[in-house]
Amino acid sequence: MPPPLLEFWDFDKLVKYANLAYKHLMNHVVILTLVSGTLGLLVNAVLLGPSELLRLWPCQHLQFDIVSVQGGLCSAFLVTIATTAYCFMCWSRRAILLIDYACWKPPFTYRISFAAFMEHTRLVLKENPKSYEFQTRIFERSGLGEETCLPQAVHYIPPKPTMVASRDEAEECFFAALDSLFEKTGLKPNDIDILIVNCGVFSPMASLSAMVINKYKLRCNVKSYNISGMGCSAGLIAVNLAQDLLKVHPNSTAVIMSAEIITPNCYQGNERAMLLPNCLFRMGGAAILMSNRRSDRRRAKYQLLHVVRTHKGADDTAYRCIQQEEDKEGNIGINLSKDLKAIAREALKENIPMIGPLVLPASDQLLFLINLIYRKIVNPRRKPYIPDFKKAFEHFCVHAGGPAVIRELEKSLLLSEEHVEASRMTLHRFGNTSSSSLWYELSYIESKGRMKRGDRVWQIALGSGFKCNSAVWKCIRSVETPVEGPWADCIDRYPVHIPDVLKL
Repeated sequence: MPPPLLEFWDFDKLVKYANLAYKHLMNHVVILTLVSGTLGLLVNAVLLGPSELLRLWPCQHLQFDIVSVQGGLCSAFLVTIATTAYCFMCWSRRAILLIDYACWKPPFTYRISFAAFMEHTRLVLKENPKSYEFQTRIFERSGLGEETCLPQAVHYIPPKPTMVASRDEAEECFFAALDSLFEKTGLKPNDIDILIVNCGVFSPMASLSAMVINKYKLRCNVKSYNISGMGCSAGLIAVNLAQDLLKVHPNSTAVIMSAEIITPNCYQGNERAMLLPNCLFRMGGAAILMSNRRSDRRRAKYQLLHVVRTHKGADDTAYRCIQQEEDKEGNIGINLSKDLKAIAREALKENIPMIGPLVLPASDQLLFLINLIYRKIVNPRRKPYIPDFKKAFEHFCVHAGGPAVIRELEKSLLLSEEHVEASRMTLHRFGNTSSSSLWYELSYIESKGRMKRGDRVWQIALGSGFKCNSAVWKCIRSVETPVEGPWADCIDRYPVHIPDVLKL
């Protein structure tokens, strides 16, 4: 008796090939339908023969039904109107372009080595050795390197987080990034139509946007916005705001200034949850130029496709996850809860159903829908289907909030180490630069020469609230490896091995 047919095949290969065939079928269902319909008409025509086709041709009889003629003309007129309206809508829809961006590289004199950081920590926390031990354990697992930078006021013992020092840091960061953007793009201050400045905690009066306007003598009718209190996700909130403004203001340019000022965030108390940011947050900032002018397309790098913003909710756990607090001694600092990783995972789960239908192929969308319906109706405990976002994106920029956050998003999205390489290396070289970290990661990908025309990038930002914001960019021209920028002097050394625990 001959053996069963399945014994000649590897069952895993059969499942793999069936899955591959299904995905190809779903992704090309429209083309397959049109091709099969056309082939069916051709087969029928061949079977009928030339004589039968000539007999069916209307011109052989020259008999016209006036009603049929009028109906045909009306149908053709409606089709023409619909086609014209569709083409007009496509023509009038303005693309939101990213011309270029510049990341600020802090001076080398601001560098804080492992030894210097731990020595400063020991002196500041000498009255509380347990807090010093706690901060040492956190710093050993922070994933930071020897070249991250802290502002001048934090180098003092004890630190001097004054308002003047905070403004000095803001001016140095914003002005240096904007000067670099002007040099790279040829933009003049008078060319700026929209200015958006975002900074999470430091929100002085007069505002940071007013500081930029006064420095560069921007036009009196410039539309300026100042975003504060949005944490590390503020960068993509600013991108979303710029997108909305560029949709209603034709032929305009928008400049986004994204940074976090570290000086006022230096916590000197004993609350452990507030000591954590001292080990992660470092200096950094970025300036981004966006435009909706068609003439700018030939020199633009990216086109903005989608921005999705989700909010986990205002429950007590999410609220306490990241917030500014005051301890019993009156010291103010940022509280990072140990629930941060879990809350970030839940916020991402709310973002995926919104970003998925916009970017995923039809096969994955159908599987996601079937899984969702099954979980809602049949078995709520069934594991949710995680789409393969590697089919939709070539590059990922995950917020460099810390090793645990990067690891959690890597696991949740089924990414490889190469996909989160830019995030880990940015955390190692520059630390957590808050809302500007995504632009350091994008610069890393460009500096490695990996950005090609047609590639799509998914930026994922996590921030207080708890928020998970996404932006999808499409590269519209191959990006040459930059000779300047934050990675210019060290990109050949990366990637580097980052141990889980670095014993100090």
